[in-house]
Amino acid sequence: MSELIPRKEGAVVLVGVDFGLPHFDGELEELGLLAQTAGLEPVARLVCKRKAPDAALFVGSGKADEIRELAELHRASEVVFDQALSPAQQRNLERQLGVAVYDRTFLILEIFAQRARSHEGKLQVELARLQYLSTRLVRRWSHLERQRGGIGTRGGPGETQIELDRRMIGEAIKRTRERLAKVRRQRGTQRRQRERRDTFNISLVGYTNAGKSSLFNALVKARAYAADQLFATLDTTTRHLYLGDARRKVSISDTVGFIRDLPHGLIDAFRATLQEAVDADLLLHVVDASNPHHPEQMAEVQGVLKDIGADTVPQLLVFNKLDALESAQHPLHLQDEIDVDGVQVPRIFLSAHTGEGVPALRAELAQRSRLLSEDMTPEASAELHDAAN
Repeated sequence: MSELIPRKEGAVVLVGVDFGLPHFDGELEELGLLAQTAGLEPVARLVCKRKAPDAALFVGSGKADEIRELAELHRASEVVFDQALSPAQQRNLERQLGVAVYDRTFLILEIFAQRARSHEGKLQVELARLQYLSTRLVRRWSHLERQRGGIGTRGGPGETQIELDRRMIGEAIKRTRERLAKVRRQRGTQRRQRERRDTFNISLVGYTNAGKSSLFNALVKARAYAADQLFATLDTTTRHLYLGDARRKVSISDTVGFIRDLPHGLIDAFRATLQEAVDADLLLHVVDASNPHHPEQMAEVQGVLKDIGADTVPQLLVFNKLDALESAQHPLHLQDEIDVDGVQVPRIFLSAHTGEGVPALRAELAQRSRLLSEDMTPEASAELHDAAN
């Protein structure tokens, strides 16, 4: 019956399963933004509770029937789950629902594939997509069950199509890794050149759509792409920033935004890009102060920084979008310190959009770069810090 119903191209049903874990997005707000960023149109949302995933259908047969009816009602052509699905679950759901089924991981990979612009970025996305695809080959398509072999065919006698596809993907992964390794060596050479010039290196990090690129543009008067959407920029952009108070130039880099449940394949594939954060002298952790979920977003960023070995780099918290806060939410002080994982971290409130607080940030960056270049004693550093406050 479902095959006779005309489907609307790009119409998607969003599904989230609450397993009792903290910070579950009950409104599927972020998944909806991801779907829209990927060019899809969410037409319905369904949230259910389970103690554990169903091995075959993730949500169980009864709930799967409910999703199928919802997709038919709204003429949806796709269903996207907010959690990662196993290859078997994805295959079984597609047979049960009669439409294409994807998970959060695929959606993020699709967005990255659309947004990557540089040669390095495209290579990184290609590697992540190949790694993801390699896990989807297990009896997912019927043509993979056919036997290939004999004279005039590629592969050995009796080699199945799935074995051929797996080998071809394995070879593609190997080639992509080799090309990425070359790019990483080139980037490493560029970093060493900056180090020899005694450059103070700053990296902007933060949850996606926190306003990193807008702040980057406000600081260096650049024209990096910035928009009110997830993953507006993927490729690292590095510029020189002149700090008049310190009478020196520093190097500042805008990096890819982080997100909840960022696929591990992307963390590995983007390690060359995120290496800018690992090698930085200071991380500007940009936070969307107007987002009610910003504490959870901060925790996600801290988790990724730990995964890539950048959790020991000094941080300065930048609470952005001050202009989007209600008057009752405005802080008493635009500069203070807060506890992050047991460490007191300086914080500055500002608005990259209006420019409020940006001069204070520049002054703080000048002070930190001056301290590093002058190699001041602890007593002198403390005295200067007190004077700045």
